[in-house]
Amino acid sequence: MPVLRYLNVTQPKVTMEIMMTKIGYTRVSTTDQTTDRQELGDIRIFEDKASGKTKDRPALNEMLAYVREGDEVIVYSIDRLARNLRDLEDIIKEVNSKGASVTFLSERLTFSGSDDAMSTLMLQMMGSFAQFERSMILKRQAEGIAIAKTGSNAKTKYAGRKPSIDRKAISNLLEAGASVTATARALGISRQSVYRIQGSNSTSEPL
Repeated sequence: MPVLRYLNVTQPKVTMEIMMTKIGYTRVSTTDQTTDRQELGDIRIFEDKASGKTKDRPALNEMLAYVREGDEVIVYSIDRLARNLRDLEDIIKEVNSKGASVTFLSERLTFSGSDDAMSTLMLQMMGSFAQFERSMILKRQAEGIAIAKTGSNAKTKYAGRKPSIDRKAISNLLEAGASVTATARALGISRQSVYRIQGSNSTSEPL
């Protein structure tokens, strides 16, 4: 009767190496603004020119669909990703659920989904601050528009005459966070006029 012999053959160990890709996300509120100040390096960038009040943004949705396990999403600051705490937490959780992390350069914080209690607390604090900051910007913007409408330019605008250039009203609106387009529309003047005053004051459009 033949004897069956079993050979103990050790199978080679196969390791799966996950390739990490750095992905950038930038955002400004209007088409008048640029993302030049949000320098992220030589990586693939997903750029939105939309308000941060909602997470339904074209480039953000595209980035979330693109991200893979092991990737790192890099954002200049927390308020560029979201302007309220709930959206901020939801976006980070979605990235983490895919095995990827989120890094904020300005705050020097990284969230990978396995964060400790202190990291979670920091996220909630910074997210709440971004939400508060947005509410203050909206308040200042409304106050700026109200001031502009009571200025000398408001009288000529509604009287049907050619609007005059009210430098103080323009400065108030820009400092309150209004875009060039919104400022021009509120005062009934051209965007070129706003750009001219903005340049003479050596101010830059807010992000």
